[in-house]
Amino acid sequence: MSGPLQPAESPGFLLWRATLRWQRSIAAVLAPFELTHVQFVLLACAWWANEHDELPNQAALARQAGTDVRMTSQVLRALEARGLLERRPDGDDARARTIVATRKGKALAPKAIAAVEAADAEFFAAIPKERAIHFLSVLAGG
Repeated sequence: MSGPLQPAESPGFLLWRATLRWQRSIAAVLAPFELTHVQFVLLACAWWANEHDELPNQAALARQAGTDVRMTSQVLRALEARGLLERRPDGDDARARTIVATRKGKALAPKAIAAVEAADAEFFAAIPKERAIHFLSVLAGG
């Protein structure tokens, strides 16, 4: 009869540990920008959408980022208070707000994205190139 897996044999436990290490590395690179990870994700998603001529509302941004709608609203208000985003009335839905990166947000987002991408590249460098596509597919749920 076999007992429970040892921690080093448990994929879930190992993923948990890897996630914590990755989150620490991302937090460290975002600290100079004075952004939390969720602030970064929402700013980056809004900036990306705006750069592609899209004006997402808060709900669409939450879906794209995979975040809770209420929490997204709170984080967007904080980013707005810092002058990084504007929440404008949505012409199609009086209850909704579209999200637009300000000049300050447009300047900060690409710098923060580059820092996070560099941290990701360093963190995931141990994955052989030939396995990276499969790894990304697994992460995407495919």
